[in-house]
Amino acid sequence: RVLSLELNKDRDVERIHGSGINTLDIEPVEGRYMLSGGSDGVIVLYDLENLSRKPSYTCKALCSVGRSHPDVHRFSVETVQWYPHDTGMFTSSSFDKTLKVWDTNTLQPADVFHFEGTVYSHHMSPVATKHCLIAVGTKSPKVQLCDLKSGSCSHILQGHRQEVLAVSWSPRHEYVLATASADSKVKLWDVRRAAGCLTTLDQHNGEKSKASSEAANTAHNGRGNGLCYTSDGLHLLTVGTDNRMRLWNSSTGENTLVNYGKVCNESRKGLKFTISCGCSPEFAFVPYGSTIAVYTIFSGELITMLRGHYNTVDCCVFQPNFQELYSGSKDCNILAWIPALREPVPDDVSDKSLPQQHLNPAYEDAWSSSDDEG
Repeated sequence: RVLSLELNKDRDVERIHGSGINTLDIEPVEGRYMLSGGSDGVIVLYDLENLSRKPSYTCKALCSVGRSHPDVHRFSVETVQWYPHDTGMFTSSSFDKTLKVWDTNTLQPADVFHFEGTVYSHHMSPVATKHCLIAVGTKSPKVQLCDLKSGSCSHILQGHRQEVLAVSWSPRHEYVLATASADSKVKLWDVRRAAGCLTTLDQHNGEKSKASSEAANTAHNGRGNGLCYTSDGLHLLTVGTDNRMRLWNSSTGENTLVNYGKVCNESRKGLKFTISCGCSPEFAFVPYGSTIAVYTIFSGELITMLRGHYNTVDCCVFQPNFQELYSGSKDCNILAWIPALREPVPDDVSDKSLPQQHLNPAYEDAWSSSDDEG
C-alpha cells in the first residue's frame, strides 16, 4: 500500500491555517483525530473520519485555538502532540518559550510550562506507565523534563553544548530518551540515572579516520535536527544538516551504515519526519524541499518522491490503521496521501462484472489452486 501512495483527489483537509504548518499529530487511540500547529501560533483539530460516507469528502476542522483565543501561542507552534493514552488532552510548544497542556473539551490550558529560550521540540512517551515526563528541547543545551503529575520542571539532563532541536522517547523502554542537538551530537539517556547519558552516537563506530583529529563522537557533520524511532524501538533514524540520514541500532548505539544518499536538509530548526508502522519493510517519509522523499529504512533505497505541495514541506505524520500519510507545508495546506488500490472503473460497470485486471497487479493472487492445474 505504501508503494502506491498518491495525492488523493477525493480527500481534502479543510484549509484553516493562514500561515505555514510546522507540526502534525494523529492520536494513537483511534487514529481518527489530527492536530496541526502553525507558524502564526494557531492550533487546529481535525476529524479524519468520512462522516458523509461519500467517496469524495473533506476532513473537517472540529475546533481551533485561533489568533483571537486568549491563550493562543504568541509565536510559531513547533510541536503538537496528543496525550498518548486518551484524546482528552494534548500538548503544544512554541517559539514563545512555553509548553501548554490543553484540555481538548474546553480548549483551555490545564497547565503552562515556561522556559528561558525558544522551544524547538517536546515529546511524551507513548509507552510510559510509571512516569508522566514531557521531554523538552530548547535553545538551552540542557534537556528539560517536565512532570505532568507535579506540574514542575525539576529534572535536567546535561551534556549537549548547543540548542536541542529534537527529542524522542523510545517506544520500547519507557525511561530511554533520544536527543539531537546543533552540536552535531545525538545522545541516548536513561532518565533514572544521575549521570543520565547512556551513550553518544558515533558515526564512525569508534574507528577514527586519520584525517579527523576530533575525539568527540558526532552523529552528523552538521546540526542534528531530526529523530525518529522505528515502531519496535530497535532502531533510531537521525537527520542532520550535513544532508545525511543515519540508521542506528538503538541498543548498541552502532551506526548501521545504511546509505540513503543525499538527504537534502536546510531546516534551521527541527525537521519533523516519520516512519511507517506495520509495513514490511518499513519506510521513512522525509520532507525534502517541496516534496516528501520515501526511503526503505534498511536498504536505503529512495522509492519515490511525493509531489503536490507548492512550498517547503515541514512535517508529515503516518496513519497506521489505513497506511495513510498526511503532510503540512509552508503553502498552508495539509495534504492526504492515500494508497491507490484500484484503477478507476467506468461508472456503468457493476461490481459483479469487474474483471480482475482492475486490481493493481501487486494485489493479485500469484498462486493457483490444484483444481485449475488438473
